[in-house]
Amino acid sequence: MIDVDAMFPVMVTSDLEVVKQFYETAFGFNAVFYDSNFYLHLVSPNNNIQLGFLLPNVASQPEFLHPIMSSKGYVISLEVKDATFAYAEAKQMDLNLIMALKEEEWGQVHFMIQDPAGLSIDVVQHL
Repeated sequence: MIDVDAMFPVMVTSDLEVVKQFYETAFGFNAVFYDSNFYLHLVSPNNNIQLGFLLPNVASQPEFLHPIMSSKGYVISLEVKDATFAYAEAKQMDLNLIMALKEEEWGQVHFMIQDPAGLSIDVVQHL
C-alpha cells in the first residue's frame, strides 16, 4: 500500500498571479511556493487545505500537462462553518457568483463562485 501524507489538485491555468491574488484575498490562502514562470502552491493556514496551479506549456512538464484544463465539470468544494455569512462576504467582495445561496434537501447550504481561471468553487456548509 502507498502511504499518502497529503492530497491536493493541480490545475493548469494561464495566469498564476491573478489566481494567487484571488485565493489569498477571498479565502486567506498563503502562497508557500510561487514561481511566476511555472507553479503556484497555496495552503490554507487554518487547516492545511492545499491547491496547486501550473502554467500551461511548461517545457519541463510532460506534454499531457501542457493544455489549460477545462473548467467544465470540475468543482473545487470548500467547506465553511457558516455559508450564509460566507455568501454575504462573497457579495461584499464582489466575487463572481454563479449560483445563489440555497439550502438542499440532503442537508447542505451552499453557493458557487467562479475563480479567475474559470473554475467553479462550491462554498458548502453541512447541516
